[in-house]
Amino acid sequence: MDLFDAAQDRSKEGAPLSERMRPRTVAEMVGQEHLLGQGSLLSRAITEDRIPSMVLWGPPGSGKTTLARAVAEASRANFVPFSAVMSGVPELRKILELAAEKKRMHGLRTILFVDEIHRWNKAQQDALLPHVERGAVVLIGATTENPSFAINAALLSRARVFRIEPLTPEHLVTLLERALTDSARGLGKLNVTFEVEALAVIADKASGDARRALDVLELAASDAKSRGKSLDLESVREALASRTLLHDKKGDAHYDVVSAFIKSMRGNDPDAAIYWMMRMLEAGEDPLFVSRRLLIFASEDVGNADPVALQVAVAADEAFRRLGMPEGLHPLAQACTYLASTVKSNASYAAWQSAKAAVAEHGPLSVPDHLRNAASALDRSLGHGVGYRYPHDEGGHASCQAYLPDRLAGERYYLPKNAGFEIKLKARLERLRGGGPDEAPRPPPPSEPDER
Repeated sequence: MDLFDAAQDRSKEGAPLSERMRPRTVAEMVGQEHLLGQGSLLSRAITEDRIPSMVLWGPPGSGKTTLARAVAEASRANFVPFSAVMSGVPELRKILELAAEKKRMHGLRTILFVDEIHRWNKAQQDALLPHVERGAVVLIGATTENPSFAINAALLSRARVFRIEPLTPEHLVTLLERALTDSARGLGKLNVTFEVEALAVIADKASGDARRALDVLELAASDAKSRGKSLDLESVREALASRTLLHDKKGDAHYDVVSAFIKSMRGNDPDAAIYWMMRMLEAGEDPLFVSRRLLIFASEDVGNADPVALQVAVAADEAFRRLGMPEGLHPLAQACTYLASTVKSNASYAAWQSAKAAVAEHGPLSVPDHLRNAASALDRSLGHGVGYRYPHDEGGHASCQAYLPDRLAGERYYLPKNAGFEIKLKARLERLRGGGPDEAPRPPPPSEPDER
């Protein structure tokens, strides 16, 4: 099916309203001003018919496929749609061979549109790469997933990534009004009057998804027509099924909401933190995943500034495992709001990160002799344990000797912050790091264990 066959198919009476009303040209598109505004890179490329290979990245219903088709409509290139789900490498190779022939024989470029390009496997991506490099085809891919993770680096480096933003409620209301008044492709023949408030509710509930908004409108308008009344709030409420929250367990929606949850706690906003937590749980996220994030956060972002935080998170996890849902929401909510409200420090996290980097840089440095285990006579004859000073015999308070490998002497990985309980830890370490009494080491008593 070529572009024009597809356009005719979308105009058929049986096609959903969202397909019939899909904009056919760039001028008909609503939203995406950052990409299509006058003087923008993409706008100039379309006007001058020098379409680059690109990946359109955005949420469902934001206009990725529409923009790709509109770009093809404005171009003199041959447009070939290709489904990453329904088609495989053999079909792709046939398309690429035909594209190369058309360019060689007629100088005609081919725009290959790959819907759901994130579903492509490595073999498909490898098959396409040389053809994109030679300019035999112009690739336009559409994806709801982050291209950095879904597309291999070699292919991605040869394509521009354009972020498609969710449509605003204002944009959606414009599309809904257009559909209600368009007699050729829309619902104009129904002659249904409508309340602006009803359209605003549809736009709000659609969460930026034009497809969902138009499909709800079609159902509500048909219902209003059959009852001989205007399209009002009652019609909309009946047409709106319980909406599925945009949150899957693998895609960007998942990671975006998790990111907002963590950052809200880190930013000391318990109201936002509990909102994002409930967004995840209401969308079907595993509560134990949320609990695990709370446990990580208590150490990574609160740490020793408030040692109680980890206890609260552990207790919430244990309580949830005993209670289950829905009662288990109580301890999870308590932990979430506590962690978001308490003092923060990432000093412990920074400490192990720095220590890890030192291990990677210097490798397995030798353990100083005085710290080695002297478990046997041979060990002791080699000097293992010689010079070790037992802190408890010196009051247990002084940092009485070096414990790092010689090459790392004086390095500081744990740097407590002036936050919460770490203020006291910082002051104590500063005293200890100033040096304790320098006394001759005492040999351990006979009953003392070999390892301490």
